[in-house]
Amino acid sequence: MGLTAAGAVGLSLTGDLLFEEPPERVHPVAWFGRVVAAVDREWRRPKVIGLVVAVVLPLVAGLLAAATTAAALAISTALAGVLAGLVLFSTVSLRMLVSVAQEVIDGTESDPATARESVSALVGRDTAALSPGELRSGAVESAAENLADGVVAPLAAFAVGVHLSLAVGVGAAVWVKAVNTLDSMLGYRSKPVGWASARLDDVAMWIPARVSAGCIALAAGDPAAMVRAGQWASAPPSPNSGWPMATLAAVLDVKLVKTDAYVLNPERDLPSAAEARRGTRIVAVAGAVAFLLAGVAAGAAGVIG
Repeated sequence: MGLTAAGAVGLSLTGDLLFEEPPERVHPVAWFGRVVAAVDREWRRPKVIGLVVAVVLPLVAGLLAAATTAAALAISTALAGVLAGLVLFSTVSLRMLVSVAQEVIDGTESDPATARESVSALVGRDTAALSPGELRSGAVESAAENLADGVVAPLAAFAVGVHLSLAVGVGAAVWVKAVNTLDSMLGYRSKPVGWASARLDDVAMWIPARVSAGCIALAAGDPAAMVRAGQWASAPPSPNSGWPMATLAAVLDVKLVKTDAYVLNPERDLPSAAEARRGTRIVAVAGAVAFLLAGVAAGAAGVIG
C-alpha cells in the first residue's frame, strides 16, 4: 500500500505540472463551490446554519471520496491508486499559484492596470490604488499563504491518513480542501454564516501553515528564517497565514504589507520585481519539497504499522 500511496502523490504532482488544474466542468472543487454558493445568503439564524455547514459539508465530501476510493480498492489496487492520485491532483494547486503570481509581478513592470486585475485572483483587498511595489507584495504574500492552503494541507492530510488506509488518506485530503474552500468563500466578517468555517479552518491549518514556513526556509537554504519570522508572524489577524508570509519576507529580506491590516519586516523596502520573482521561485521549490516529503511519508505506510 505504501508504494500505491507514494504513486498517488507522484501522479498528483504530474497532473499539476502538466495541466495546472482539472477542467472546471469536472473539477470536484468547482462542484463543491457551487454547493457552498447555495448557502451563501441571508439566514434567520446564520451562526447555526454556519455551524451545520462547516461540520456537514466537508464531512460529506470526505466520506464520498473515501467511499469511492474504498470501492475502487475492492476492485483493484492499481485502480484505487490512480483514483487517489486524480483526487489528490484536484485538491492541490502549485503550478497555477506560481503562474498567476509571476503574471502579476511581470505586469507591474509593463502594465500595472492589468496587474491590478490579475492580483484580484490572489488577494482579498481593494487593488485599485496599489502601487507596483504593493502589487508585488500582494503576489508574494498570496504565493506563500496559498502554499499552505493549496499544497501542504491536502498533501499532509493524505500522508497522515493513508497510514490508516488509502481511502482514509483520500478522504482526509478532500476534507481539508473542503474546509479551505468554505473559508475562502464564506470566512469573512461580512458573512455571519461563515464564522464556523473560518474557525474550523484556523484549527485545520495550524500545522500546515507552520510546515509551509519550514518548506520555504528549507527551499531557500535559510533555516533560520523561521526564527526571524517569529517576530512578525502574529501581525496578520489570521493565527496561521503569518507564518509562511513572514518566513518568505525574512528569506527575501523585504517588506510585505496589507494596508490597514499588517506589515511584515517593516524596516525593509517593498519587493522589487527581481526579489518578487525570486520569492515565487522559492515557493515553487517549497511546493516540490512538500510533494517529496508527502511521497516519502505516504510510502512509509507500507513499512510502519
